[in-house]
Amino acid sequence: MIIFGATELGCLIATEFFEDHDITIIDKEENFTNNFSKLDIGFVTGNASNIDVLKRADIKEADLFLACSELDEVNIVACLTAKRISGVRTVCFVSKEEYKSSLGLTKDTDYPCDLYIDEVIWPEELLTQDIFRIITVSEALDVENFANGKARMLEYRIKDNSVLVDKKIKDCDFPEETLIAGITRNAELSVPTGDTVLEKDDKVIFMGSSYSLDKLAGRFFHEKGLTKTVTIIGGGNVGKMLAESLEDVKLKVKVIERDSERCEKIAQDLSDTLIINGDGTDLSLLNEEEISDSDVVVSVTNNDEKNLLCSLLAKQLGVKRVISRVTKNVNVPLFEKVGIDIAVSTKNAALNEVKNSISGGNVDILATVEQGKGEILEIIVPENYADTMIKNLKMPVKAIVSIIQRKNKIIIPNAYKLVRLCYNFIIFIT
Repeated sequence: MIIFGATELGCLIATEFFEDHDITIIDKEENFTNNFSKLDIGFVTGNASNIDVLKRADIKEADLFLACSELDEVNIVACLTAKRISGVRTVCFVSKEEYKSSLGLTKDTDYPCDLYIDEVIWPEELLTQDIFRIITVSEALDVENFANGKARMLEYRIKDNSVLVDKKIKDCDFPEETLIAGITRNAELSVPTGDTVLEKDDKVIFMGSSYSLDKLAGRFFHEKGLTKTVTIIGGGNVGKMLAESLEDVKLKVKVIERDSERCEKIAQDLSDTLIINGDGTDLSLLNEEEISDSDVVVSVTNNDEKNLLCSLLAKQLGVKRVISRVTKNVNVPLFEKVGIDIAVSTKNAALNEVKNSISGGNVDILATVEQGKGEILEIIVPENYADTMIKNLKMPVKAIVSIIQRKNKIIIPNAYKLVRLCYNFIIFIT
């Protein structure tokens, strides 16, 4: 694998995959930080849009080329150059919507061409999708959909007034077709058993059929009912896209944006959203706009410090659910530690997409949880696999089979269910 760009994202990708892949980083020498020196990877100095630099990196021997430098145009040229001289699979990161749209051409489209980029990733779009899923499921910390929406993963925090506190899992009256796949306690993720006792502040990962999880949410977690009003601080790409998605599901949305020109621009596309020209860190403005009445406040500016301050002000004003964007991954634990309900990272969203690109064969990474501490894998059972009860599966690591898909049927398994030939099943693994 060759990664062009010694950026924070490049470092995250290299750190995630260097143990199982031969990785070479291409960039200017001054961009190689100490974080890279801890990894057993190769380095080539230069610009990956240069053919000679790509040859020095042995581009013809690579099976994947990722371009994640800070400049979109350089990433695009580097991917096209790598594709032309080697035919390697290319993944290009961009920061502008127009590039995502125009570069979405592949050899299978209506406009076939010899030079194309296999996959174009716009991290802000992925982050928007993550936030949207979380907002539309009241109280959830994380949401993922599987099997065309027939199965889901929901993560909730156990609050001090919950009837689940101090109960063993086997004694909880959870709906059928529901199981707990993981628990995060004191920043440690583990796979529980029926005798595990739930505690206050546990973050619990439920998996099951969509219908059963809807029943679970209504019974144990939706204290205030459905989300109806959302305030978004920051009218950039993420804020605008999020508002458009929330308009589509008929939520009442307001956007607070500091730049007056940007306010005018997004107002043209957001017909049902209230656009407020102001500073999200202005306490008097937040009071005047009655932000405390919002079911959810989302701060999605490009500045971590501002997002943190806006989020803390919202919490101080009594907002029950606050979601904050984090641009530097190292800040995620800090945001959660000071009381922000949900901290979401653009780079984590991008890393998850890369994992999906790299996985192949009979195994796909569908999602990660708790900043990569756990993964949700989809495994296709091979044709020569003998029928085996789940309790008799020999897992190489701590894991749980949480969903089995047989044709169009979703099965939430127990230890006595059989894993049969040629069926998909989803494993939560730590």
